[in-house]
Amino acid sequence: MRSLKSEVCSSLLLAALASTIVVASVAVAQNGTPGVVALTPDEMKWQSQGVLAAPGLEQANLVGDPARSGPYTIRLRFPKGYRIPAHTHPDAREVTIISGTYATGYGEKFDPANLKILPTGSFYTEPANVPHYIEIKDDVVLQVSGTGPSGRRSVNPQAGAK
Repeated sequence: MRSLKSEVCSSLLLAALASTIVVASVAVAQNGTPGVVALTPDEMKWQSQGVLAAPGLEQANLVGDPARSGPYTIRLRFPKGYRIPAHTHPDAREVTIISGTYATGYGEKFDPANLKILPTGSFYTEPANVPHYIEIKDDVVLQVSGTGPSGRRSVNPQAGAK
């Protein structure tokens, strides 16, 4: 026959285990792999401004939210001729050019001579806190994945985006 002390210890252990499972489930629901997502381009919800967007471009959050902790995947739409001067992001990001012609360079100052032209289908990375700049050669749609919270910080705030 089990003692009362043994039963209390067993109950406490069971309660602790159940609490751990609940906390882990909530963490996965907030930061883990999302449920099924199947979107056509027409079903994507574009916003004129998002945490990574600048005036004149649009952002669609596909999975997660770059403003919050956890993984995210977004799309960004840029108009032809758009430029963003040197800036950084606090998170490492992977970028695929879905359509258009995009140009990027690394450094603290926009330098057209150091732009790498990336046509549709290209891929590049933006390491965390590494200054880079962009120029849009044709209307562009990018897909960006990272782990938030993310954001954009200008290296030289007076330079402004066009």
